[in-house]
Amino acid sequence: MEDKRNIPIIEWEHLDKRKFYVFGICMTMMIRVSVYPFTLIRTRLQVQKGKSLYNGTFDAFVKILRTEGAAGLYRGFLVNTFTLISGQCYVTTYELTRKYVSRYNNNNAVKSLVAGGSASLVAQSITVPIDVISQHLMMQRKGESMGRFKVRNQDGKRLLVFGQTKDIIVQIFKADGFRGFYRGYVASLLTYIPNSAVWWPFYHFYAEQLSSLTPKDCPHLLLQAISGPLAAATASTLTNPMDVVRARVQVEGKSSIILTFKQLIAEEGPWGLTKGLSARIISATPSTIVIVVGYETLKKLSLRPELVDSRHW
Repeated sequence: MEDKRNIPIIEWEHLDKRKFYVFGICMTMMIRVSVYPFTLIRTRLQVQKGKSLYNGTFDAFVKILRTEGAAGLYRGFLVNTFTLISGQCYVTTYELTRKYVSRYNNNNAVKSLVAGGSASLVAQSITVPIDVISQHLMMQRKGESMGRFKVRNQDGKRLLVFGQTKDIIVQIFKADGFRGFYRGYVASLLTYIPNSAVWWPFYHFYAEQLSSLTPKDCPHLLLQAISGPLAAATASTLTNPMDVVRARVQVEGKSSIILTFKQLIAEEGPWGLTKGLSARIISATPSTIVIVVGYETLKKLSLRPELVDSRHW
């Protein structure tokens, strides 16, 4: 009879919430610093027409570094760090939803699917305005802009970081009002809810398959570290077309998802839907390893004292 092992799952009720949130913020910040350049590159690749500026991920990295310096790879980063709030809301919603769904269905794939989608819905409601602002800052190149708005220099002097942010916020509000900060909200939901809903079940699926194929003494954390990037690559490939449309809606100020999709197909063909996919997978691979290893370790570190030695996690 086949000996099928299950990777133990630490549930929400097992955690010391104070430790969980403090460690979580530190972990999330480290991840964002490491992968942000590829987020910026992905967005620029998705927005550009054809290959007007960059021929791919590596070409974009070299050109940005050469013309804008290392700071160019971190345009909009400080504003983007405010999404740390949405990150904490995401994990809280995910864990609480898993706990709620378990009352009716204890299947891990079902719990992960529902919890992942619900968590993304909550997180995106907070994230979209921050994304809209940071993406317009990402589009600022040396002396020009790839987006609708360009940061204006005052008396020939370069604006400081938060001066640029204020300038972009004012321009968005003048052009579109408050609704401008939620431009692309539906497109974001159509991108990130499926991405999150798909990622968690695939993550647990790959972990279980690897567990059945590896020796008993293989560390669970190693299996989880491999499963995370596999799930991320799968989810990224499935949702990238909508991610391209989302980026264009938010940066170019378009109001129709369908018309944006049709225009993209007409101008660049079906391959246009794969734009930025390699940058997305490249950024997702290391970040997902860190997220998975960090998240699982974070949960172990946050275990309530009375549970630390009670069982093998």
